[in-house]
Amino acid sequence: MGGTRKLPNAFTEQGVAMLSSVLNSKRAILVNIQIMRTFTKLREMISTHKELAQKFAKLERRLENHDQHIHSLFEAIRQLMSPPEPRRRHIGFGKN
Repeated sequence: MGGTRKLPNAFTEQGVAMLSSVLNSKRAILVNIQIMRTFTKLREMISTHKELAQKFAKLERRLENHDQHIHSLFEAIRQLMSPPEPRRRHIGFGKN
């Protein structure tokens, strides 16, 4: 039911470190070093992406405020461009 389940073909960083204590051949040590370097690079990439995401969010928030201010500015300009309504003189004795 549900198909064949397989275990992942991957190690955690700690798993690679434990593996290096068991395997002592020259080739195993070289492969282990490469895997550890890969984990280090991945960590660097993830932290870089987090920083970029934070900077992007900050920029996005600033631009949202700019959009509101620009919209208000255009509204004010439109009001200034529309001709003023003519004043009507009241005829008679009362102010209505």
